[in-house]
Amino acid sequence: EQLYGQGLDRPEGDFCPICTLPIPLPMDEHSAFMACCMKLICHGCGLAAQDRGMNDCAFCRTPMAGNVAGRLAMIQTRVLKKDPTAINFLGRKYYHGGLGLQKDMRKAVVLFTEAAELGSTEALFSLGNAYHEGD
Repeated sequence: EQLYGQGLDRPEGDFCPICTLPIPLPMDEHSAFMACCMKLICHGCGLAAQDRGMNDCAFCRTPMAGNVAGRLAMIQTRVLKKDPTAINFLGRKYYHGGLGLQKDMRKAVVLFTEAAELGSTEALFSLGNAYHEGD
């Protein structure tokens, strides 16, 4: 029974930090990633904040970036503060070439390694995936 009772809990990042409910799967269809605070916010909390007339981040109340450059600046600010989630996120953008950045596998691996050293399990997955794919 102990064996069957293990593994049913979802990771902490799978829960909305506002309402504390699990974000339905697939999470990318039922949540929005906030570059200002590196949090996944469920669409329900985002809509509730909009209904109250709040156009800022529903979690940290930071004004939303109006363009890609503003979003990238928010992420780089978090990277400078050694936020492992932001470092991993920026690494994925270099890995795939998002946010107007050119693909740079070497820079992505450096960022994944730094985030992993800071304790990010997602960065460990990203790093392992990059080595597995041979990039």
